Amino acid sequence: MSLLELIRQSRPLLLDGAMGTELARRGCIEGGASNVHSSETVLAIHQDYAKCGCRALITNTLTMNRIFIETHGVGVDVEEVNRAGVQLARRAADDGQFVLGDMSSTGQMLEPYGEFKEEDFHTAFLEQARVLAGEGVDALLVETMFDLREALCALRACKEVASLPVFVSMAFSTQRNGGRTMMGNSAEKCARELTNAGADAVGANCGEIGPEEMAEIILRMRAVTDLPIIAQPNAGKPSLEQGVTRFNLEPAPFAEGIMKCVYAGATLVGGCCGTSPGHIQAVATRLAEESNANEPR
Repeated sequence: MSLLELIRQSRPLLLDGAMGTELARRGCIEGGASNVHSSETVLAIHQDYAKCGCRALITNTLTMNRIFIETHGVGVDVEEVNRAGVQLARRAADDGQFVLGDMSSTGQMLEPYGEFKEEDFHTAFLEQARVLAGEGVDALLVETMFDLREALCALRACKEVASLPVFVSMAFSTQRNGGRTMMGNSAEKCARELTNAGADAVGANCGEIGPEEMAEIILRMRAVTDLPIIAQPNAGKPSLEQGVTRFNLEPAPFAEGIMKCVYAGATLVGGCCGTSPGHIQAVATRLAEESNANEPR
């Protein structure tokens, strides 16, 4: 069964959890550069998630587009780092597990707020998507986007590259006032415009809200789109402790928060910053319990 067929079913499909904060916890630099410099640790994290019952692994290629790499001095080659990211996830994936090619923001602003034009972003996303698709991912995941204009640029680029499914997930700063990204885009507006632009799934991840607040975002999206909806919250709201950002929600309450997202209409669920294999295992267990409870006797 194809990935699209699976996510169109009513049963939730479980994604994996955080890579960046897990790399930091294991003493490595966060980000895609670890595909080149700490590949065995990246592989080990993918393998740990693969054992938790998730159906898809997400490549460690989040912001590995040319604009981000060059403006942040990451010091890696765009093609090499993205190819390595897919290869590591594929090595860890078991039979029946999909690999999603991960993409995200350039880390820059579009005009008039910044110096970049939409065509600049489009070119950068096109390049990254081509590498990921060429390496054989099962879908492209554009996530942690706080600007709807940038998300649409990425979606259009992905759709030009291949006939792969493209999922787009926005990062929300608040669930109030219809839900708002940092740039003020509402949940409903994001869901509508991304649906109209051809996304195969839409949703929310990361941001400054917890799992229960994300459930409210999911409800708003579900009201305006029939597409499968993604929910990948952080392990609670971020807090600054001795200069370090922490996410302190334990696996059990995180899993309960995920279930609220499922009840709100999410069909692809997983974890973002601060989540671990333990969090994803807790969600897998909770989903299995729910499925068993709903089976006819």
